[in-house]
Amino acid sequence: MTEKKWNSKHLLSTLSDSLLEVGCVKFGDFTLKSGLKSPIYIDLRLIITYPKLLEQVAGAYLPLLEKLNFDRLAGLPYAGLPIATAISLAGDYPMIYPRKEVKAYGTKAEIEGEYRPGETVVVIDDLTSTGGSKFEAIEKLTKVGLVVKDVVVLVDRQSGAKEALGQAGYRLHALLTLSEILDHWEKTGKVEKEKITATRKFLARA
Repeated sequence: MTEKKWNSKHLLSTLSDSLLEVGCVKFGDFTLKSGLKSPIYIDLRLIITYPKLLEQVAGAYLPLLEKLNFDRLAGLPYAGLPIATAISLAGDYPMIYPRKEVKAYGTKAEIEGEYRPGETVVVIDDLTSTGGSKFEAIEKLTKVGLVVKDVVVLVDRQSGAKEALGQAGYRLHALLTLSEILDHWEKTGKVEKEKITATRKFLARA
């Protein structure tokens, strides 16, 4: 993969528009995993259908990761796994991942991949809302002796995850926030103003 250096403006415009164009962002009436009703739905699982976009996304994580101290990536199932794999290839980072379901046969592993207790892992996922799924994964990682300090996502929906993780001693880093994306789409006219207004109202309540 070819590593690309991103400045914040280029990252915002390029990735925000690409996510919209391929249908990763939809507007309507949706119920989120957290139970919240939302006028916007972000489905970053679609990124895997577009290899060039996946490569761009992985490349965008690299400058941020270079500032952190860690031994391995920990990709989260399921949406975070292909992104973490692409980052691993682009940055030559070793990777592991916590299983959603513990294997009932063989090694009965909870964590896939090689690691040593005491190593620091950076959690990689696609997006975050309230932070609930991140805590579940962090618990599995710390249970086997790994150290977690940082969580890195592509999009922060700004529904409380940063605050919740921060209170527990973890740092959340997001390449993009939903507010930044909305501001960009409003400025460029990519999305109707009514949809942007409705989403901003949702953010203010969340």
